[in-house]
Amino acid sequence: MPHLTAAAWSTSSHSGRQGDCVEVAPNLPHLIPVRDSTRPTGPVIAFGREAWQALVGDLA
Repeated sequence: MPHLTAAAWSTSSHSGRQGDCVEVAPNLPHLIPVRDSTRPTGPVIAFGREAWQALVGDLA
């Protein structure tokens, strides 16, 4: 996985108020990394832009 120091993380507007927060960093050119905001140094899953758009489209 590429180094993510340039990732500008933001909490999803669909995250719950009970601490169930997903953060995404859409500012990187070729991938969308996703993480649990309660574990910012924990694992990250990354999607290619097309895969991310397909996932979000299926959830809408």
